[in-house]
Amino acid sequence: MLAAFAGAMSAAPPAARAQLSDDVVKIGVLTDMNGPASTPTGQGSVTAAQMAVDDFGGKVLGKPVTVISGDHQLKADIGAGIARRWYDTEQIDLIVDVPVSAVGLAVQNVATEKKKLLIVHSTGTADFHGKFCSPYAMQWVFDTRALAVGTAQAVVKRGGDSWFFITDDYAFGHSLERDASAVVVANGGKVLGSVRPPLATPDLSSFVLQAQASKAKIIGIAAGPPNNMNEIKTAAEFGVLKGGQQMAALLALITDIHSLGLPAAQGLLLTTSFYWDMDDKTREWSKRFFAKMNRMPTMWQAGVYSSVMSYLNAIKESGTDEPLKVAAKMREKPIEDFFSRNGKLREDNLMVHDLWLVEVKKPEESKYPWDYYKILAKISGDEAFGPPDPACSLVKK
Repeated sequence: MLAAFAGAMSAAPPAARAQLSDDVVKIGVLTDMNGPASTPTGQGSVTAAQMAVDDFGGKVLGKPVTVISGDHQLKADIGAGIARRWYDTEQIDLIVDVPVSAVGLAVQNVATEKKKLLIVHSTGTADFHGKFCSPYAMQWVFDTRALAVGTAQAVVKRGGDSWFFITDDYAFGHSLERDASAVVVANGGKVLGSVRPPLATPDLSSFVLQAQASKAKIIGIAAGPPNNMNEIKTAAEFGVLKGGQQMAALLALITDIHSLGLPAAQGLLLTTSFYWDMDDKTREWSKRFFAKMNRMPTMWQAGVYSSVMSYLNAIKESGTDEPLKVAAKMREKPIEDFFSRNGKLREDNLMVHDLWLVEVKKPEESKYPWDYYKILAKISGDEAFGPPDPACSLVKK
């Protein structure tokens, strides 16, 4: 009888041998709920995670899946504290989202220490999957190198061969400037200098004036919200564009363009991992998101849905929520969905996928609400993200 039982169990599907640590799968969306990153992440990221859970059926391996949220206020110590409490006392299995890079790196340290999973979407520093890589932490949507390759390379090839950077003074901005500068120089351009305003600086006039005085053909905006769009607004007020200089946004989100307006943003070049109006698949999901949030999703919010769905499928297929087994299962298959094209989760836990170089439309070219981008080119994931960083301990030497 024992032999028969053992034989039956060995032939049983994963669900029959399912092992969930506490009979529930808990996902924590750690984000900025009220600060300058709250529109492109925030409640929209929570909504995207819940949509994935609902679309999956609300259960995995017969057990419920729940979503909670926390506000780290863009502070690394608060983010790390919430993550520690979630992992230790609230039995959170997976944390997602986590703007900005400084917070993402702090939470990554906690995830590695606690041996729990983390997937970031709005943490962009390439060091996350480079020298700080972890078997427990994945980067899903973008990194600074990918955006630099997409935007800087294209602009230099169009003749924009002298650059001056306005760079957010924190890990993300520094990484973005570093990676973009390398691309500019590698393609025959010159970097004339940079200035570094702190995040959410209320008056950017002096920084924009220094960039204008540099006479660089291209003013590179190595910044995220809210500095990036405020710099473009300020530049327009000072006549930077009329003076013959151009601006290239190394990170700009569709919510930034919506806030700025097409009259000010028209002609801006940027690279994105996702555009809601690209095809039928992107439109179908984005319109469901719009019905809940009354705005179109950013690449970060769409990426949250994609990763949560991949995570739940990996639990289902592996029959366990054991973190490293789930991560290994996520690396086994290509990641193809409305968000990711030609996607794969690499050995360094970077999700490599195609990106898109876009240009912001002129007002007269926009035919309906949120019709903002012209897609100029597809950038393959391998070209955009490059090879794994040998500084990552997970990379086979």
